[in-house]
Amino acid sequence: MIISRTVSIILRFGEFVSAAVVLGLAAHFLNQYDNYRVGPLGREVYTIIIAALSVIFSVVWLIPTTASMLHYPADLFLSAAWFAAFGVLVNWIEKVNCGGIFSWGIISVRHNSYCGQWKAAEAFSFISACFWFASFLLGVFVYHKLSRDPVVTDGHRRRWRRSRV
Repeated sequence: MIISRTVSIILRFGEFVSAAVVLGLAAHFLNQYDNYRVGPLGREVYTIIIAALSVIFSVVWLIPTTASMLHYPADLFLSAAWFAAFGVLVNWIEKVNCGGIFSWGIISVRHNSYCGQWKAAEAFSFISACFWFASFLLGVFVYHKLSRDPVVTDGHRRRWRRSRV
């Protein structure tokens, strides 16, 4: 159980960091849109909402308890939301002259480059989706392990049962 809690903490920290990076970049893009009307507003707003929710949930669930690993349906939902965010970011970069989706050459990624910043947001959104999906898999593993292992209380072995309420 200690290993799964340690892995959970590492995954939650990775979720937090990647979501914070995307949140910062998306906020910058939203500011650019507000100032210069550059960029896709709907995609930026969607990405900011998913990133903000991810920052909140990853910090709350960073506390190492067994219950924090049993939120795997939410982990799956956020993973799907991050894959969707990745998709909308990739779809937009195809419409801008920034090279290929996975073209990370010196020309496309420069200091203060719009294309480089957009590709960084794209990359970290994919990384975040992977972290959330790994948390989902860990949660499923822990849930099924807890449902099979007996719980010892007062010297008697009992099965862990789900509530029928």
